[in-house]
Amino acid sequence: MLQNIRDNSQGWIAKTIIGVIVALMALTGFDAIFKATTHSNDAAKVNGEEISQNELSQAVDMQRRQLMQQLGKDFDASLLDEKMLRESALKGLIDRKLLLQGAEKSKFAFSEGALDQVILLTPEFQVDGKFSPERFDQVIRQLGYSRMQFRQMLAQEMLIGQLRAGLAGSGFVTDAQVLAFARLEKQTRDFASLNIKVDPTAVKLTDDEVKAYYDEHAKEFMTPDQVVIDYLELKKASFFNEVSVKDEDLQAAYQKEIANLAEQRRAAHILIEVNDKVTEAQAKAKIEEVQARLAKGEKFEALAKEFSQDPGSANNGGDLGYAGPGVYDPVFEKALYSLNKDQVSEPIRTGFGFHLIKLLGVEAPEVPTFASLKDKLTRELKTQQVEQRFVEATKQLEDSSFEASDLAQPAQDLKLTVHTSAPFGREGGEGVAANRAVVTAAFSPEVLDEGANSTAIELDPETVIVLRAKEHLKPSQLPLESVAASIRTLLAKEHASAAAKTKADQLIASLRDGRTPLDKAIDGQNWKVTAAATRAQEGVDPTVLQALFRMPKPAAKDKPTFSSVTLADGSLVIVRLNGVNEAAAPTDEEKAQYRRFLASRIGQQDFAAYRKQLESEAEIKRY
Repeated sequence: MLQNIRDNSQGWIAKTIIGVIVALMALTGFDAIFKATTHSNDAAKVNGEEISQNELSQAVDMQRRQLMQQLGKDFDASLLDEKMLRESALKGLIDRKLLLQGAEKSKFAFSEGALDQVILLTPEFQVDGKFSPERFDQVIRQLGYSRMQFRQMLAQEMLIGQLRAGLAGSGFVTDAQVLAFARLEKQTRDFASLNIKVDPTAVKLTDDEVKAYYDEHAKEFMTPDQVVIDYLELKKASFFNEVSVKDEDLQAAYQKEIANLAEQRRAAHILIEVNDKVTEAQAKAKIEEVQARLAKGEKFEALAKEFSQDPGSANNGGDLGYAGPGVYDPVFEKALYSLNKDQVSEPIRTGFGFHLIKLLGVEAPEVPTFASLKDKLTRELKTQQVEQRFVEATKQLEDSSFEASDLAQPAQDLKLTVHTSAPFGREGGEGVAANRAVVTAAFSPEVLDEGANSTAIELDPETVIVLRAKEHLKPSQLPLESVAASIRTLLAKEHASAAAKTKADQLIASLRDGRTPLDKAIDGQNWKVTAAATRAQEGVDPTVLQALFRMPKPAAKDKPTFSSVTLADGSLVIVRLNGVNEAAAPTDEEKAQYRRFLASRIGQQDFAAYRKQLESEAEIKRY
């Protein structure tokens, strides 16, 4: 059982955990997912269960950041459609809610022990290859989770993963489907290609043509909608020099620190499972048989290798390595901590079955000196005071800004400086304008149209700002002179591509009716011949390959089929399909690979259909 969980942890479970941890740390922080918040209205209800506006806003922001990260720093964020982002994020939240409801209705479940083991085996929670309770607490605390909240999130993701694996793993494929797919997949094609010259520099454009395009597409040639903001910036770091720490508080913190140190125990065990094939009585009888052999002097390690049903530890004599409190099943842990070194427990019952536990070793914690911890404890105690001062100052800034008609009075109250940004658009800018929350607030109706100060905006855990619009630079028509060059480049490319397409069509017609010989060079250029091209042929543009394998089979060897393909750069290629080569029958190994691929694809389609069915049967209200 434990080995099964270990195996799973290397698959979708581990990917789920690591994906959630890494992606959310990088993009939003767990604070954006599980932070306790209040909301006054809902974005949707799914079979009576609510999705809050706050959840939706966080999901939209996460999706936006993910897209911008994937598309690179040069991507123009103004191209993102906020309405589409919102609709996509809401659909994702509804789908997740439906899947959780479906998993619950289908009685999918994970035991608390299974959750424990997944956490235990997650690399992000390990130090030197071993689970570290301190590391676990540190990671989830940094991300804004309590242990209970993290377990709840993980249980939900595991349920969805279990549901997906159950449906996606049930795809069935016939032999005929495998052979048909193999025939298409292994098919090769003989073809020749010829490039048609596309020369934008040869295109002559009149000023009237440029002006006509400018007039027809006037809305495309506008300055961006921009705003200039004034803002006040409150930094947590500014309070560090204003707080101090008493010696008695340091001593109390030191005593608390060393009191939390826990010894690590190295356990070994022999597990006899209780499952649908082995009853409670049978498992208990087997563990008692093992216990009797131990009493006669047989080695624990040898018996573990022979009898233990936890393959992950059995091969190592049952050794589970070192771990501290809070790692194992409570019953298992209680028995382990009651043992002396080299002592073996009586048979104990957990959710996995019956165990015999042996204590292999104990690592006592090293108690650091007060001097070695003083600087660390001082920083921590100061941080606590600064945090409180920062929260109070943030509240004061927000209250003062709400009551004021500008930022002068709040700046005076908190001894802050009013800063002014450079103009920026809805896609954001540099400095504070790179923060999406700042951009959203700056272009909100309250700030932009009504002239109000914004609420407090958290730039990062250390910085809060309040802003107001100083100047609104509304879109205006760009003069023709400033965009004429780009219009000429665009039109020249379009005209050159169209001329090449006309030439290609005429040449293909001439090749088909025999007026142009197939083996003749055209405009001084010979055909580039490729034999037995595969669907993943190297050195051939993917667009050409895609067109090639869509072309009909030639009627005869001297009757090839033709097509023209326009590439991404505007250039054009004539493709001549000379022949189609059917593949040899697939080997048993290839058939097995194709079967797995097709079964996986069918399983994914089944899962998508299941999601669609859940949606069609659900009562969904969007607000």
